[in-house]
Amino acid sequence: MTQILIFGDSITYGAWDKEGGWVQRLRRFLDEKNLTSPDFYFVVYNLGISGDTSEDLLERFEFETKQRLKEHKETIVAFAIGINDSQFVHSEGDHRVPIEKFKNNLQELIKLAQKFSLKIIFVGLTPVDEKKTTPIPWDSDKFYKNEYIEKYNQVIKKVCEENKIYFIEIFEKFKATGYQELLEDGLHPNSKGHKRIFEIVKDFLIKNNLI
Repeated sequence: MTQILIFGDSITYGAWDKEGGWVQRLRRFLDEKNLTSPDFYFVVYNLGISGDTSEDLLERFEFETKQRLKEHKETIVAFAIGINDSQFVHSEGDHRVPIEKFKNNLQELIKLAQKFSLKIIFVGLTPVDEKKTTPIPWDSDKFYKNEYIEKYNQVIKKVCEENKIYFIEIFEKFKATGYQELLEDGLHPNSKGHKRIFEIVKDFLIKNNLI
């Protein structure tokens, strides 16, 4: 029996997907396999909270993980975080979480996760439609730009390489297509976008014998 704990933000939670988001789609995929394969059993926990940054995850990660640990279960820890860290706050003249602080937070998250699992995964960030996110309609002080998101995505990738842990590239795969059609409000994926993230994550997990 294996449990997968997926920590993240509103995209992880599944905002704007009528089927519950890419994590819910992964859970449904694994639930179907659980029912047909006696030796196959995975439990998926969606631990996404809207608006979360790496700072927020550091505050809740260890407590929430401990509540879900079960004896004799293998644990996989996945993080899908960073797009809110990259958010530029105009009134402050800086990112919500400055990039060096972000890098340090990722290192600390990895250190904490290694207490519970040797299988740690980071899911990369998604691009935005800047026509709708500079600024975002619901807060004129906050901006999301692909230039910033790409820099934060590269930090995640580099930290994963340095720590020899898994990284799932999403940003480049979205950018290679007409990704604006995969977004609901310019920031959050729509149902097609969540389906695409699910497919990328699922294929990666299978390829690396994690599921």
